[in-house]
Amino acid sequence: MTSPARYTPVAIVLHWLLALAIVGAFCMGVYMADLPFSPTRLKLFNWHKWAGMTILALSALRLLWRLTHRPPADAPMPAWQAGVAHVTHGLLYAAFFAVPLTGWAMSSAKGVPIVWFGVLPLPDFVPKDPDLGKLLEEVHGWLAYGLAALVLAHVAGALKHQLIDRDGLMARMSLRRS
Repeated sequence: MTSPARYTPVAIVLHWLLALAIVGAFCMGVYMADLPFSPTRLKLFNWHKWAGMTILALSALRLLWRLTHRPPADAPMPAWQAGVAHVTHGLLYAAFFAVPLTGWAMSSAKGVPIVWFGVLPLPDFVPKDPDLGKLLEEVHGWLAYGLAALVLAHVAGALKHQLIDRDGLMARMSLRRS
């Protein structure tokens, strides 16, 4: 069977950079959340914020690229699977923005500025408000777990196409040309 057309190299690189950044930021967030106050915890929080702002920037680039470059045609699959894939991709894109934006808003509401990579101070996204900060912390956490669930569903769908359907769908986003 012939492989479906591939995504552009830029789309492929953005996909995998975002994948690595999201998995890394999620794992770091889960790990650091329960650490006692320490220099290590403060360092990890900064790294997590930097990762979040990088994810936000990469997401904007990826969305801009997607809007200006037609993706390959959908692979042949039942209509319900195509529908699930489209909904999942839409929710992934929404979460790519919602998770870092709520983290940025939480940081602003708690009065803890973000200085991207220790160099670029970002403006406060919302006014300082400790109660709002606590609410946004919960929302950010729930959205992050929702993004993790969507990523797992996306990976499961890709593995199904690779291992069960054997339809070459994963080759469209492969870093290696086949």
